[in-house]
Amino acid sequence: MPDPEQPVDLPGEPASPAVGVDTALPENSKAPVPDAGELLRQAELKAQQHHDAWLRAVADADNIRKRGQVELANAYKYAIESVAAELLPVRDSLEATLAADSATLETLKSGVELTLRQLSAAFDKTSLKEINPVGEKFDPHRHQAISMLPSEKEPNTVINVLQKGYSLHDRVIRPALVTVAKPRDAKA
Repeated sequence: MPDPEQPVDLPGEPASPAVGVDTALPENSKAPVPDAGELLRQAELKAQQHHDAWLRAVADADNIRKRGQVELANAYKYAIESVAAELLPVRDSLEATLAADSATLETLKSGVELTLRQLSAAFDKTSLKEINPVGEKFDPHRHQAISMLPSEKEPNTVINVLQKGYSLHDRVIRPALVTVAKPRDAKA
């Protein structure tokens, strides 16, 4: 049974101090209260430090953004550098062929063949592939039909290539210009 002399603490209310217990701090243990001016000065110093750090972070982010824009512009500007480097020997060969004073038809032909091999090697190195679809089914994504001719071949088959097409990494740069077979007219 509770002691009737002791106060009872109710839930939700602060506890009452025990009777006879001194709750005051001793005189010598009181912490010095900092001066309000000193607290304000410390808070302003800390705020200035945070503001400076924020300004540096904003400047760093802006520099990263600007550097990214320059790098992206350079990537677009110099994207074909490897292709250009592969084409330079081809140009050199063509110029050397044209500069020959006493060139015969045979030397001109061999020079042009050499130049074509250099060009084909440059195309291979840069993933530029030839589209030459003779005998294949017509594909409107890779071929451009110029005409349809009656033929013994299966309808919609490429029977003639007027101009080869080219693709770069499976993206068509130029479709092949083709003639496509159509069924022979039964009345003809």
